[in-house]
Amino acid sequence: MSIRLCHRGKLAATLRLSWCVLALTERMNKAMAYRHRIGLREYVFDDLRTLMARASPMRSGDRLAGVAAADSQERVAAQMALAEVPLAAFLNEAVVPYEDDEVTRLIIDMHDRAAFAPVAHLTVGDFRNWLLGEAADTATLTALAPGLTPEMVAAVSKLCRVQDLALIARKCSVVTRFRGTLGLPGRLATRLQPNHPTDDLAGIAASLLDGLLMGSGDAVIGINPATDNVPQVRRLLAMLDEVVARHGIPTQSCVLTHVTNTLQAIEAGVPVDLVFQSIGGTEATNRSFGIDLALLHEAREAALSLQRGAVFDNGHRGDHVMYFETGQGSALSANAHHGCDQQTIEARAYAVARCFQPLLVNTVVGFIGPEYLFDGKQILRAGLEDHFCGKLLGVPMGCDVCYTNHAEADSDDMDALLTLLCAAGVNFIMGVPGADDIMLNYQSTSFHDALAMRQLLGLRAAPEFEDWLLRMGIREPGGAMRLAPALPDALTSAVRRLEAS
Repeated sequence: MSIRLCHRGKLAATLRLSWCVLALTERMNKAMAYRHRIGLREYVFDDLRTLMARASPMRSGDRLAGVAAADSQERVAAQMALAEVPLAAFLNEAVVPYEDDEVTRLIIDMHDRAAFAPVAHLTVGDFRNWLLGEAADTATLTALAPGLTPEMVAAVSKLCRVQDLALIARKCSVVTRFRGTLGLPGRLATRLQPNHPTDDLAGIAASLLDGLLMGSGDAVIGINPATDNVPQVRRLLAMLDEVVARHGIPTQSCVLTHVTNTLQAIEAGVPVDLVFQSIGGTEATNRSFGIDLALLHEAREAALSLQRGAVFDNGHRGDHVMYFETGQGSALSANAHHGCDQQTIEARAYAVARCFQPLLVNTVVGFIGPEYLFDGKQILRAGLEDHFCGKLLGVPMGCDVCYTNHAEADSDDMDALLTLLCAAGVNFIMGVPGADDIMLNYQSTSFHDALAMRQLLGLRAAPEFEDWLLRMGIREPGGAMRLAPALPDALTSAVRRLEAS
């Protein structure tokens, strides 16, 4: 009997100790949670990942994932709580576990604490105020970029109005070079996108010529192949290289195929300027694309070995050889978002891009569809957020201002986003014939749209490309972008060949 009582006593003591530990753990978790009170109600957010998601402006993708705020009051409470979070907290609490994700390891291991030091004492809300102040000029933000993590810039973007996103991004300058100089202040470049539903070379050439005559193509001449295999990629790359070489165009070409296809093309001696790849903000997202960081490194080294970039006046060869595309919702569509909101994961993709010193990074903002960005309002804000986050991280951001045909959006919505992005200093936009990509079946921006933005905001093409347009007789002399009234003699033969075909 005494032995049984003894065991019962030990068991009771053990249970009491366990309950004490659990209660202490619960109190510690509550103390560490993020909270804000509105009236009589206190909102509690268990961790940074939850807080970030609840603070995000409403979008359909976050609601689909079950991470969005329940209503606008909870969203405001989360934003108020987020404003009080120290920036340094993002170095101590990962939204995607360090041990599970190579993108998180990249972000933490590559963080520059010396660059971060000038703002290390700030909260997220204080950081927003500092960014809007005069102390945050272009030189200061350039030096700061290596010290910022994607989660930091995503957090501050959630506290910004649309005008804040544009004003702060405009202070950032990210300049890159291959055959031309992109990202200079007062410049707006375009990707000439001559896609064709059957990859017909004559059809591609017609769109290409149309774009060049409208002053488009200084960022890149890039084709999305309808048939994505190595022989077709080789055929298209050879065609683009012949056009660029024949006319001495100071731009670069790219076929937007999987990185492994481009590697095979390089091994076969095909002329490759830029390596393209879609990327995401988690290791699992990138696995769904069939890539990892090691493969991207291999591809970059292979492209650099070709030394196809121009040698500039300073004696340096253009060595930005990567072209990345991203988009909010890609991680959720692969079930690889780790319970995070889609905008935070999107910002993490820019850390991947930053690691490989790309020439171009393009957020294809409305392409994934209304399941992730439902209407024009959500697309507009997402495009400005992406540009803001990328530029603060030191990434050469462009934007495909676009929507799918089943989204609640139209060309007026895209005009608004396009104008705001160009005012904010976006590096490049798309140039699609008639703004209607008949191969990818979505609506983008046209050659005319780029001309309108250059005229409206006093923007110019990349300097080397601008000089080429003048030499070819495509534009008239002077600083403003004014097209010549007649077909240039240098391209008359090209038009005749197309007519004959």
